[in-house]
Amino acid sequence: MADKGNPLVTVRTWHRPLVVLAGAMGVLCAVSLLGLLTDDRTLVNAPIWLKPFKFSVSFGMYALTLAWLLTHVRRGRRAGWWFGTAFAAGIGMDFALLLWQLIVRGRTLHFNQATPADDTINNLVAGGAYTAWLTTAAVVVLLLFQRLPDRALNSALRWGGALAVAGMYVATMMFSPSPAQQAVLDSGGKLSTFGAHSVGVEDGGPGLPVVGWSTVGGDLRIPHFVGIHGLQALPLVAFGLLLLARRYPLLGSDVVRRRLVRTAGAGYAGLIALLTWQAERGQSIVHPDFWTLFAAAGLAAAVAVAATLSLRSLRSLPRERVVSAEILRSAR
Repeated sequence: MADKGNPLVTVRTWHRPLVVLAGAMGVLCAVSLLGLLTDDRTLVNAPIWLKPFKFSVSFGMYALTLAWLLTHVRRGRRAGWWFGTAFAAGIGMDFALLLWQLIVRGRTLHFNQATPADDTINNLVAGGAYTAWLTTAAVVVLLLFQRLPDRALNSALRWGGALAVAGMYVATMMFSPSPAQQAVLDSGGKLSTFGAHSVGVEDGGPGLPVVGWSTVGGDLRIPHFVGIHGLQALPLVAFGLLLLARRYPLLGSDVVRRRLVRTAGAGYAGLIALLTWQAERGQSIVHPDFWTLFAAAGLAAAVAVAATLSLRSLRSLPRERVVSAEILRSAR
């Protein structure tokens, strides 16, 4: 069995319930593709199999990444195993309910309070999502107490987990009543739908292909999606820098690479905040205004300056802080 201290480890060491969940997501992805081709039913102006397809791809990648991430937990390993298992159980329950509600019953899943059954399913799904959020946060706390051979990868795992928690938190903002829904509540009425993905417009309007993100109003699914996949993005940055270190001696110091990873993490957090701010103002991702573009340019400039400073600081570092041959071999 490969050394579990290496950045890349064999799948045999990965968290088994999460690997099983990822496998189930792969099967669901294939079934959903078939459904998109053969089932012409629609729900909220979208093919009924589109949501299972999108969610299976997203959570399949997430489950695999979390399974790999847990192999780096040394202190509190048993607690980490239970956190991963709780995540797999919560998301697994959510997908079972998703298929039952959408495909079998032909009814919307999120925000649906039209009948007692719809309300119960909506609450159970929310419970599974909160379980995933809390267990990911718990894994991030565990990572604070781990020490890996490569400082950059150590920072990437922590930043990636924290960004995923932030992305999951954005989803909770969808469960607030829209102005129209609040007006109904204020008048003493009863809502059949509570909460929404979109801001400033109704759900189900014009959207981007496949993802369905609104092209006419704000959409909180965008920062949510970007946030949760920080779990993949930051480790990929760390591995990319590690591979580049074989060609560019400038990146041979793991301290420099750690600084670059932290810069990428801070920039990624800024992107989540920017996308959330844009969505909350009811602004479509494809129609940014001056202030959104100005903020984006400022964020890009700040990241560029920070990255430049990280590289220029190389001369002040001890020569012994260079990437080890063992870590480089494991990245090949």
